[in-house]
Amino acid sequence: MPDTNRSTGTHHSASILVTGAAGNLGREVVDRLQAHGARVRCLVRRQTGPRSAVESVVGDLTDPTVVRAALVGIDAVFLIWPLLDSAPAHKVVAELIAAAPRVVYVSSTAIDDEAAHQSDPIVQVHADMETLLRDAGLRPVVLRSDTLASNARGWAAQLRAGDVVAGSDVARTAVVDERDVADAAVAVLLAPHHDQLGLNPYVLTGPEVLSRADQVARLGAALQRRLSFQPLPADLARSRMRADGRPERLVEALLAASVRRPESTRTTDHVERLTGRPAGTFARWAVDHAAEFS
Repeated sequence: MPDTNRSTGTHHSASILVTGAAGNLGREVVDRLQAHGARVRCLVRRQTGPRSAVESVVGDLTDPTVVRAALVGIDAVFLIWPLLDSAPAHKVVAELIAAAPRVVYVSSTAIDDEAAHQSDPIVQVHADMETLLRDAGLRPVVLRSDTLASNARGWAAQLRAGDVVAGSDVARTAVVDERDVADAAVAVLLAPHHDQLGLNPYVLTGPEVLSRADQVARLGAALQRRLSFQPLPADLARSRMRADGRPERLVEALLAASVRRPESTRTTDHVERLTGRPAGTFARWAVDHAAEFS
């Protein structure tokens, strides 16, 4: 079983391209790859502050010229697809085929493999991407992640202003710490024989199924405040997300997910299989990140 805690000296020859490197999950992946001595290249839409020993390629993931340049000398790719449409990914996949790196794709636990159509646009694009990558012969390792704990960062502004988190409600899921997903991803990215790991896809979950009210309560315990969650009707949730500047298509996709996506009560040991330790709890995440909400 891969173990991200082993000596960093084993992996100095690995060269990894990380897409979505500026996001909550991507940043964690980059940090861990660096700790293991891997050569890291980030594909980012805009240049941010420099990170030591990390090379950056600035550009759009949908631009095949940018992707071609980013793939030069790369052994493996950590792929996060940022759009609600898989059509632009066809050109990206053509570049991946030409460069022939190993591909680790982050997908969603909400995919129903038996369904002709998925519950909402966000899950549908993940399913479409999985199919596209596999049909291209890339043999990706797919990490289907449950709801990331870091999504709770979206509540920070409300919690600085008061003790109520208001938003559209969603079905319960086994919320997973993005640090665990990053550890699992790095274990796969650095595995010498990733195609012999066993499971594919991996289903990465936290240890307990939580509603948004549950998450807010656990965050309140970490902050030593009595917090509550207020579900909003769709029209009000829509207007608030628009006011926050979210694109119209994303707003509608998020609302569709809140209405149509079914509850997921599944928990797995796949984080432990890849990392050698059990997945952490949302309560632990809340304690570790409490300062962000103060």
